[in-house]
Amino acid sequence: MITTSLARSLIHRTTSFHLHQHSSFSHSYSLRCYSRKMSTETESIVARLKRSGLFQTKGLIGGKWTDAYDGRTIEVNNPANGDVVASVACMGEKETKDAISSAYDAFSHWSKLTTTDRSNRLRNWYNLLIEHKEELGQLITLEQGKPLKEAIGEVTYGASFIEFYAEEGKRVYGDIIPSTLSDRRLFVLKQPVGVVAAITPWNFPLAMITRKVGPALACGCTVIIKPSELTPLTALAASELALQSGIPPGVLNVVMGDATKIGTSLLESPQVRKITFTGSTAVGKKLMVGAAETVKKVSLELGGNAPCVVFDDADLEVALKGTLATKFRNTGQTCVCANRILVQEGIYEKFTQALTNAVQNLKVGDGFSDGVVQGPLINEAAVQKVDSFVQDAVSKGAKVLLGGKRHSLGFTFYEPTVIGDIKNEMLIARQEVFGPVAPVIRFKTEEEAIQIANDTNAGLAAYIFTNSIKRSWRVSEALEYGIVGVNEGLVSTEVAPFGGFKQSGLGREGSKYGLDEYLEIKYVCMGNMG
Repeated sequence: MITTSLARSLIHRTTSFHLHQHSSFSHSYSLRCYSRKMSTETESIVARLKRSGLFQTKGLIGGKWTDAYDGRTIEVNNPANGDVVASVACMGEKETKDAISSAYDAFSHWSKLTTTDRSNRLRNWYNLLIEHKEELGQLITLEQGKPLKEAIGEVTYGASFIEFYAEEGKRVYGDIIPSTLSDRRLFVLKQPVGVVAAITPWNFPLAMITRKVGPALACGCTVIIKPSELTPLTALAASELALQSGIPPGVLNVVMGDATKIGTSLLESPQVRKITFTGSTAVGKKLMVGAAETVKKVSLELGGNAPCVVFDDADLEVALKGTLATKFRNTGQTCVCANRILVQEGIYEKFTQALTNAVQNLKVGDGFSDGVVQGPLINEAAVQKVDSFVQDAVSKGAKVLLGGKRHSLGFTFYEPTVIGDIKNEMLIARQEVFGPVAPVIRFKTEEEAIQIANDTNAGLAAYIFTNSIKRSWRVSEALEYGIVGVNEGLVSTEVAPFGGFKQSGLGREGSKYGLDEYLEIKYVCMGNMG
């Protein structure tokens, strides 16, 4: 049996996502409840979304929008101003078990459809996601806080996984194996694993779902989505569009609410054959333990500690642009954000000054305001964590070159920050800051840069900037990371594999390799064929 504490830790950390909170489940909710009323601006946006039919607040079980069986709800807040955007169903064990049963029953039909049939329905879903990208972007900005332009970009990116797997699902090929005996025929089938539980975080409330659900549905699996309680509205809206696209009832289900009960139900059920999870490394380890009880397949996209290495032969304009993109996107709240910026000593002063000047010009504010490129952090706990990392670095000799404190806008806004003279013993060099803080480390040689970059248990993404082809090959091969960007800060795409080395996870998402995570391999031997 899965322990209550394990399930609580699992889903709580999924909800808080790298914030390293140790508070109780109920207290994590209280951090979000800034206000009991809605501002006029928020009210207007919500009214428009309701008219579109995409503002759902109930869970989805067996194709039906369902309240929590006991009527409980949980508030969803706008991190930019504290407005209560909506109250959504707070579901638990009974609802989750019904969602599992629904997915299990739907699997027999969905898995037997032709790949063309499944492809057509996924293509319909993709078209609807793109058609409604403005509304979906508004939902993301409302509940997550990122600038509207960036949020709409997430919708386009997220939808690309549905489009890609609508086609790639047609290319799940088996094998004919030359037999060692003349009267035998040997072949290999690839078949869908079954019911999948997808546990997703708040930082990309659409893309982290579609990156998992796209290949799962394409392979013939059925899915239960457990979105973060901080950002469920986007998941629910996307699921409404899935229903409209012709994906049958029960193939896609959504439950959110009581994290402990939902997590326990998903882990203990023998009908759930696969867990796919995006979250922290600590929770990923506990998830592996829990999944072992029923020997589920597991995919884990876990934490990172990404180095961004700028060599003295780099094009400084390219390096600056790439560093800004990978560090400050989504207010620094991504797993592949540059967490350590390593700059070779020959250009350290020049690059650090240029970085500080550029960061100083980043406009901070509500994601719906024109020109804003950095929104709020997700909640108060995130602000406290970021600030504690900054204070730890300063206490150990680091120098704040820009920012380093809460923003005058209040709520959960934090000033874009650059810190120099970072040392390896500082928390910010050892753990993900998950916020708008750029810590700069000076290095002398290529060998030293590689040693510093690899000196971590994480291995998700790394970035290097150099004009030397030879160096780009050497360093790319030496870095112990699943993703390496060379002279580029934005590397994620649906056509390339996403995943990490070491304690950054298991398996890959995106690309043709992402299909394998949702397939079983069956060997068939036909004898006496002479």
